[in-house]
Amino acid sequence: MFKGCATALITPFKEDGEIDEDGLRELVALQEKAKIDAIVPCGTTGESATLSHKEHLKVIGIVRDEAKRAKVIAGAGSNATHEAIHLSKGAKDLGVDGVLLISPYYNKPNQKGIFRHYEAIAKAVDIPIVVYNVPSRTGSNIAAPTIKRLSEVPNIVAVKEASGNMSQIMSILATVSPKFNVLSGDDMLTFPMLALGAQGVISVTSNVVPEMMVEMTHAALEGDWARARELHFKMLPLFNDLFLDTNPIPVKTAMRMMKRPSGIFRFPLCDMEPGTAEILRRTLTEFKLV
Repeated sequence: MFKGCATALITPFKEDGEIDEDGLRELVALQEKAKIDAIVPCGTTGESATLSHKEHLKVIGIVRDEAKRAKVIAGAGSNATHEAIHLSKGAKDLGVDGVLLISPYYNKPNQKGIFRHYEAIAKAVDIPIVVYNVPSRTGSNIAAPTIKRLSEVPNIVAVKEASGNMSQIMSILATVSPKFNVLSGDDMLTFPMLALGAQGVISVTSNVVPEMMVEMTHAALEGDWARARELHFKMLPLFNDLFLDTNPIPVKTAMRMMKRPSGIFRFPLCDMEPGTAEILRRTLTEFKLV
Protein backbone atom coordinates (compact mmCIF):
# COMPACT_ATOMS: atom_id res chain seq x y z
CA MET A 1 0.00 0.00 0.00
CA PHE A 2 2.86 2.37 0.81
CA LYS A 3 5.68 2.10 -1.72
CA GLY A 4 8.47 4.39 -2.87
CA CYS A 5 10.11 7.27 -1.05
CA ALA A 6 8.52 8.98 1.94
CA THR A 7 10.03 11.89 3.85
CA ALA A 8 10.17 11.92 7.63
CA LEU A 9 9.50 15.65 7.69
CA ILE A 10 11.13 18.06 10.11
CA THR A 11 8.94 20.44 12.12
CA PRO A 12 10.09 24.05 11.71
CA PHE A 13 9.76 26.29 14.75
CA LYS A 14 9.85 30.05 15.13
CA GLU A 15 12.37 31.74 17.40
CA ASP A 16 9.78 31.82 20.19
CA GLY A 17 9.34 28.05 19.92
CA GLU A 18 5.95 28.10 18.22
CA ILE A 19 5.26 25.99 15.13
CA ASP A 20 6.21 27.84 11.94
CA GLU A 21 3.04 27.16 9.96
CA ASP A 22 4.13 29.07 6.84
CA GLY A 23 7.51 27.33 6.93
CA LEU A 24 5.85 23.94 7.29
CA ARG A 25 3.66 24.61 4.27
CA GLU A 26 6.76 25.64 2.30
CA LEU A 27 8.49 22.38 3.19
CA VAL A 28 5.49 20.34 2.07
CA ALA A 29 5.40 22.26 -1.22
CA LEU A 30 9.10 21.49 -1.78
CA GLN A 31 8.42 17.79 -1.21
CA GLU A 32 5.46 17.87 -3.58
CA LYS A 33 7.60 19.55 -6.24
CA ALA A 34 10.14 16.72 -5.88
CA LYS A 35 7.33 14.19 -6.48
CA ILE A 36 7.79 12.51 -3.12
CA ASP A 37 5.46 9.54 -2.70
CA ALA A 38 4.50 10.23 0.92
CA ILE A 39 5.13 12.68 3.74
CA VAL A 40 5.45 11.58 7.34
CA PRO A 41 4.85 14.40 9.84
CA CYS A 42 5.30 14.05 13.60
CA GLY A 43 7.84 11.26 13.62
CA THR A 44 11.19 11.30 15.41
CA THR A 45 12.54 13.69 12.76
CA GLY A 46 9.58 15.98 13.40
CA GLU A 47 10.45 16.26 17.12
CA SER A 48 7.16 14.63 18.05
CA ALA A 49 8.40 13.96 21.57
CA THR A 50 8.25 17.70 22.33
CA LEU A 51 4.87 18.39 20.73
CA SER A 52 1.71 18.59 22.79
CA HIS A 53 -1.20 16.51 21.49
CA LYS A 54 -2.83 19.73 20.24
CA GLU A 55 0.35 20.74 18.39
CA HIS A 56 0.79 17.20 17.09
CA LEU A 57 -2.63 17.24 15.42
CA LYS A 58 -2.08 20.81 14.22
CA VAL A 59 1.08 19.76 12.34
CA ILE A 60 -0.68 16.76 10.83
CA GLY A 61 -3.59 18.97 9.75
CA ILE A 62 -1.30 21.49 8.06
CA VAL A 63 0.55 18.77 6.17
CA ARG A 64 -2.69 17.07 5.14
CA ASP A 65 -4.08 20.41 3.95
CA GLU A 66 -0.99 21.26 1.91
CA ALA A 67 -0.21 17.84 0.40
CA LYS A 68 -2.06 17.47 -2.88
CA ARG A 69 -0.12 14.66 -4.54
CA ALA A 70 1.74 12.84 -1.78
CA LYS A 71 0.14 10.49 0.68
CA VAL A 72 0.30 11.51 4.33
CA ILE A 73 1.35 8.93 6.90
CA ALA A 74 1.06 10.62 10.26
CA GLY A 75 3.22 9.76 13.21
CA ALA A 76 0.75 8.86 15.96
CA GLY A 77 2.67 6.54 18.26
CA SER A 78 3.05 6.52 22.02
CA ASN A 79 4.29 4.18 24.72
CA ALA A 80 0.78 4.34 26.19
CA THR A 81 -1.65 2.39 24.03
CA HIS A 82 -4.61 4.65 24.87
CA GLU A 83 -2.60 7.73 23.78
CA ALA A 84 -1.67 6.07 20.49
CA ILE A 85 -5.35 5.30 19.92
CA HIS A 86 -6.27 8.92 20.68
CA LEU A 87 -3.67 10.32 18.27
CA SER A 88 -4.54 7.77 15.58
CA LYS A 89 -8.22 8.67 15.79
CA GLY A 90 -7.33 12.36 15.56
CA ALA A 91 -5.12 11.72 12.53
CA LYS A 92 -7.86 9.71 10.85
CA ASP A 93 -10.34 12.54 11.41
CA LEU A 94 -7.90 14.86 9.62
CA GLY A 95 -8.00 12.62 6.55
CA VAL A 96 -4.53 11.06 6.53
CA ASP A 97 -3.78 7.98 4.45
CA GLY A 98 -2.24 6.04 7.32
CA VAL A 99 -0.44 6.27 10.64
CA LEU A 100 3.10 5.41 11.68
CA LEU A 101 3.22 3.89 15.16
CA ILE A 102 6.49 3.50 17.04
CA SER A 103 6.89 0.45 19.25
CA PRO A 104 6.33 1.37 22.93
CA TYR A 105 9.46 3.01 24.32
CA TYR A 106 10.81 3.16 27.86
CA ASN A 107 8.33 0.65 29.33
CA LYS A 108 9.90 -2.07 27.10
CA PRO A 109 7.05 -4.59 26.70
CA ASN A 110 7.83 -8.17 25.76
CA GLN A 111 6.86 -9.54 22.35
CA LYS A 112 3.37 -10.45 23.54
CA GLY A 113 2.87 -6.93 24.87
CA ILE A 114 4.13 -5.37 21.64
CA PHE A 115 1.70 -7.48 19.62
CA ARG A 116 -1.24 -6.64 21.88
CA HIS A 117 -0.37 -2.92 21.72
CA TYR A 118 -0.63 -2.84 17.94
CA GLU A 119 -3.59 -5.21 17.84
CA ALA A 120 -5.54 -2.97 20.24
CA ILE A 121 -4.89 0.11 18.09
CA ALA A 122 -5.81 -1.76 14.90
CA LYS A 123 -9.12 -2.81 16.45
CA ALA A 124 -9.87 0.69 17.76
CA VAL A 125 -9.05 2.70 14.62
CA ASP A 126 -9.91 1.61 11.10
CA ILE A 127 -6.91 3.09 9.33
CA PRO A 128 -3.81 1.61 7.60
CA ILE A 129 -1.05 1.20 10.18
CA VAL A 130 2.71 1.22 9.62
CA VAL A 131 4.63 -0.43 12.47
CA TYR A 132 7.88 1.34 13.37
CA ASN A 133 10.73 -0.74 14.75
CA VAL A 134 13.68 1.34 15.97
CA PRO A 135 15.37 -0.40 18.92
CA SER A 136 17.99 2.34 19.32
CA ARG A 137 15.16 4.69 20.32
CA THR A 138 12.75 2.37 22.10
CA GLY A 139 15.07 0.05 24.02
CA SER A 140 13.33 -3.04 22.63
CA ASN A 141 13.19 -4.85 19.32
CA ILE A 142 10.17 -6.16 17.43
CA ALA A 143 11.33 -9.66 16.49
CA ALA A 144 10.74 -11.05 13.00
CA PRO A 145 8.09 -13.58 14.18
CA THR A 146 6.18 -10.73 15.84
CA ILE A 147 6.30 -8.69 12.63
CA LYS A 148 4.95 -11.77 10.84
CA ARG A 149 2.02 -11.99 13.30
CA LEU A 150 1.35 -8.27 13.01
CA SER A 151 1.36 -8.48 9.20
CA GLU A 152 -1.65 -10.80 9.44
CA VAL A 153 -3.75 -8.14 11.22
CA PRO A 154 -5.93 -6.72 8.38
CA ASN A 155 -5.18 -3.00 8.69
CA ILE A 156 -1.50 -3.34 9.65
CA VAL A 157 -0.03 -2.89 6.19
CA ALA A 158 3.70 -2.16 6.55
CA VAL A 159 6.73 -1.93 8.81
CA LYS A 160 9.36 0.78 8.94
CA GLU A 161 12.38 -1.35 9.80
CA ALA A 162 15.22 0.56 11.47
CA SER A 163 16.80 -2.17 13.55
CA GLY A 164 19.93 -2.16 11.39
CA ASN A 165 19.95 -5.96 11.74
CA MET A 166 20.19 -7.32 8.20
CA SER A 167 19.64 -10.89 9.37
CA GLN A 168 16.35 -9.86 10.97
CA ILE A 169 15.38 -7.78 7.94
CA MET A 170 15.96 -10.76 5.65
CA SER A 171 13.86 -12.96 7.94
CA ILE A 172 11.01 -10.46 7.74
CA LEU A 173 11.22 -10.19 3.96
CA ALA A 174 11.34 -13.97 3.62
CA THR A 175 8.24 -14.61 5.72
CA VAL A 176 5.69 -11.80 5.29
CA SER A 177 3.14 -11.65 2.50
CA PRO A 178 4.15 -9.66 -0.61
CA LYS A 179 1.12 -7.45 0.15
CA PHE A 180 2.78 -6.34 3.40
CA ASN A 181 5.26 -3.53 2.67
CA VAL A 182 8.69 -3.53 4.29
CA LEU A 183 10.13 -0.01 4.32
CA SER A 184 13.66 1.00 5.20
CA GLY A 185 13.97 3.24 8.23
CA ASP A 186 17.67 3.79 7.67
CA ASP A 187 18.86 5.75 4.61
CA MET A 188 22.18 3.94 4.63
CA LEU A 189 20.47 0.55 4.26
CA THR A 190 17.79 1.54 1.76
CA PHE A 191 19.62 0.28 -1.34
CA PRO A 192 20.50 -3.16 0.10
CA MET A 193 17.00 -3.53 1.53
CA LEU A 194 15.44 -2.69 -1.83
CA ALA A 195 17.72 -5.27 -3.42
CA LEU A 196 16.34 -7.85 -0.98
CA GLY A 197 12.75 -7.00 -1.79
CA ALA A 198 11.77 -4.03 0.39
CA GLN A 199 9.29 -1.65 -1.21
CA GLY A 200 10.56 1.75 -0.12
CA VAL A 201 11.98 4.03 2.54
CA ILE A 202 10.88 6.58 5.11
CA SER A 203 13.84 8.90 4.75
CA VAL A 204 15.59 11.66 6.68
CA THR A 205 17.90 12.53 3.79
CA SER A 206 14.96 13.33 1.52
CA ASN A 207 14.38 16.49 3.56
CA VAL A 208 17.63 17.73 1.99
CA VAL A 209 17.77 16.04 -1.44
CA PRO A 210 14.25 14.75 -2.10
CA GLU A 211 14.66 14.46 -5.88
CA MET A 212 17.75 12.29 -5.51
CA MET A 213 16.17 9.98 -2.93
CA VAL A 214 13.04 9.63 -5.07
CA GLU A 215 15.13 8.80 -8.13
CA MET A 216 17.23 6.21 -6.29
CA THR A 217 14.21 4.50 -4.78
CA HIS A 218 12.25 4.36 -8.01
CA ALA A 219 15.26 3.26 -10.05
CA ALA A 220 15.62 0.27 -7.73
CA LEU A 221 11.90 -0.52 -7.75
CA GLU A 222 11.98 -0.42 -11.56
CA GLY A 223 15.02 -2.70 -11.76
CA ASP A 224 17.57 -0.08 -12.83
CA TRP A 225 20.12 -1.28 -10.29
CA ALA A 226 23.08 0.45 -11.90
CA ARG A 227 21.47 3.88 -11.53
CA ALA A 228 20.18 3.12 -8.04
CA ARG A 229 23.65 1.97 -6.94
CA GLU A 230 25.26 5.06 -8.45
CA LEU A 231 22.91 7.35 -6.52
CA HIS A 232 23.34 5.35 -3.32
CA PHE A 233 27.09 5.85 -3.37
CA LYS A 234 26.72 9.48 -4.42
CA MET A 235 24.55 10.19 -1.36
CA LEU A 236 26.69 8.15 1.03
CA PRO A 237 28.43 11.25 2.51
CA LEU A 238 25.02 12.74 3.28
CA PHE A 239 23.79 9.49 4.80
CA ASN A 240 26.79 9.61 7.11
CA ASP A 241 26.79 13.28 8.00
CA LEU A 242 23.07 13.55 8.66
CA PHE A 243 23.65 11.21 11.59
CA LEU A 244 26.76 12.83 13.05
CA ASP A 245 24.55 13.86 15.95
CA THR A 246 21.16 12.78 17.27
CA ASN A 247 18.43 12.95 14.63
CA PRO A 248 16.98 15.50 13.79
CA ILE A 249 19.79 17.83 14.88
CA PRO A 250 21.95 17.40 11.73
CA VAL A 251 19.09 17.49 9.22
CA LYS A 252 17.55 20.62 10.77
CA THR A 253 21.01 22.19 10.83
CA ALA A 254 21.43 21.31 7.16
CA MET A 255 18.07 22.85 6.31
CA ARG A 256 19.05 26.00 8.18
CA MET A 257 22.32 26.17 6.21
CA MET A 258 20.33 25.74 3.00
CA LYS A 259 18.09 28.70 3.98
CA ARG A 260 15.04 26.49 4.22
CA PRO A 261 12.50 26.62 7.06
CA SER A 262 13.98 24.98 10.14
CA GLY A 263 14.19 27.25 13.16
CA ILE A 264 15.17 26.38 16.68
CA PHE A 265 15.34 23.04 18.44
CA ARG A 266 13.10 22.38 21.36
CA PHE A 267 14.97 21.32 24.47
CA PRO A 268 16.43 18.92 25.31
CA LEU A 269 17.75 18.95 21.71
CA CYS A 270 20.23 21.71 20.97
CA ASP A 271 22.65 22.93 18.30
CA MET A 272 25.50 20.83 16.92
CA GLU A 273 29.01 21.50 18.13
CA PRO A 274 30.76 23.94 15.74
CA GLY A 275 33.35 21.43 14.55
CA THR A 276 30.73 18.81 13.72
CA ALA A 277 28.55 21.39 12.01
CA GLU A 278 31.51 22.40 9.85
CA ILE A 279 31.90 18.79 8.65
CA LEU A 280 28.25 18.87 7.62
CA ARG A 281 28.66 22.24 5.92
CA ARG A 282 31.59 20.95 3.84
CA THR A 283 29.51 18.02 2.62
CA LEU A 284 26.58 20.26 1.76
CA THR A 285 28.99 22.53 -0.13
CA GLU A 286 30.29 19.58 -2.13
CA PHE A 287 26.68 18.79 -3.07
CA LYS A 288 26.22 22.47 -4.06
CA LEU A 289 23.41 22.77 -1.53
CA VAL A 290 24.96 25.78 0.24
